[in-house]
Amino acid sequence: MSDSTEPKFGFNTFAETWNGRLAMLGFVIGLATELLTGQGILSQIGLL
Repeated sequence: MSDSTEPKFGFNTFAETWNGRLAMLGFVIGLATELLTGQGILSQIGLL
């Protein structure tokens, strides 16, 4: 299953898969927050 020669740090398949999943989750949460509050993300944190 796991190859002992695969690097533990940096760009590897495991890290990139989780990075993509968490990015998609954050995007969906951001859109849901905008729909529920009626304000954009920048407005919510006071930048706009």
